[in-house]
Amino acid sequence: MSSTTKEINKVTGTIISVASKFIIYVLVILLLYEGITKGYAFGHEIFYSSGLAAEPGIEKQITITGGETIGEVADALEDMGLIQNEYAFQIQSNFYEYEIVPGTYTLNNSMSSKTIILLLKEEPVEEETKE
Repeated sequence: MSSTTKEINKVTGTIISVASKFIIYVLVILLLYEGITKGYAFGHEIFYSSGLAAEPGIEKQITITGGETIGEVADALEDMGLIQNEYAFQIQSNFYEYEIVPGTYTLNNSMSSKTIILLLKEEPVEEETKE
């Protein structure tokens, strides 16, 4: 192999090495950025949750039979559009020592998840029917 070929191989190897390190660094930075922003949003949802809609919002009814877990209730609330993140709701439930109280509740999508948890901890108010 000539000295020119050796020099070309050496330069090419250096360029490939620098380019691959650059690509790895960029990918690590992008992953860190995504992780930090998603982590911040998740933490914000746990500690500073707000309603999904502005006042007056839309009222929806949910019936809890008593056999559901917190995860199932959170999933149902997320499907109904009452909370934004079921996992944040589950963590908040642990903070507020949420216990499932069976009943039918009327909730509003302008309520924060903390307010929903506090309402679900109490016995639902039965509406009187006119006869």
